[in-house]
Amino acid sequence: MFSSDSYSPWRLAVRCAAIFRTLALAGLLLQAAGAFAAPVLGYKVVAKFPHSTESYTEGFFYLNGMFYEGTGLKGHSEVLVTLPETGKVLQRLELSPQYFGEGIIDWGPNLYEWTWQSHIGFIYDRFSLRKISQFTYDGEGWGMTRTAKQIVTSDGTSILRFRDPATFKEVRHIVVRDGKQPVDQLNELEYVETKGHGGEIYANVWHSDRIARISPQDGHVIAWIDLTGILPDDQRINAESVLNGIAYDAQHDRLFVTGKQWPTIFEIKVVPRGSGK
Repeated sequence: MFSSDSYSPWRLAVRCAAIFRTLALAGLLLQAAGAFAAPVLGYKVVAKFPHSTESYTEGFFYLNGMFYEGTGLKGHSEVLVTLPETGKVLQRLELSPQYFGEGIIDWGPNLYEWTWQSHIGFIYDRFSLRKISQFTYDGEGWGMTRTAKQIVTSDGTSILRFRDPATFKEVRHIVVRDGKQPVDQLNELEYVETKGHGGEIYANVWHSDRIARISPQDGHVIAWIDLTGILPDDQRINAESVLNGIAYDAQHDRLFVTGKQWPTIFEIKVVPRGSGK
């Protein structure tokens, strides 16, 4: 038998209030967790490779033993294919002087490149750098990388757009946040997929010595890589000689970074902060 007052309105109200308090506390805890800033990691330099101080790096990736680089500045924009060990230029394509070259990425046998403010992008044959076609888009062109199915782009805001390679049209987008704070001025990008971590988007932030490791699912910053001090200030040509260039060798799990008109490409390992350079 049950006591009749176990179902009294007063007891039900107390129990409901307790449940609501528990749910509210859980919600606050989840909200607070989302507000926490991402952890900051450090780096260790593993190797150094030559890089031309003429190269105003805007796009950068590694493929089949070679660096592919897109450089900027009107009248100086190029697509370069170089040997890492020597910096020797194997292929070079000069853009027409009206274009400010930006991000580049491979897609099958082709190479995609877009430009800063011209709203025109190009598709080249990757092996000859012969132009196959061109495409248009809205907004500014900054960084570019790819997943297995889509091209991912930045435009200097906190938004990363996932695009259909066949049309370059946006399929979806994410807003990048560190906790609750949007992270804008996202620049050069690299998609990095490692064992145990899945795929992440690594992003340079313009005029910052940090790389954001971003979840491609929801845009939250998983961690920061702080590269402060990797290139001495006296080796930077000017204030615009900033960190901007991330490349990943998936076969050998190697991560490379460089910057605009830097003399060096660095192979690094990500380590806990304070573990040494």
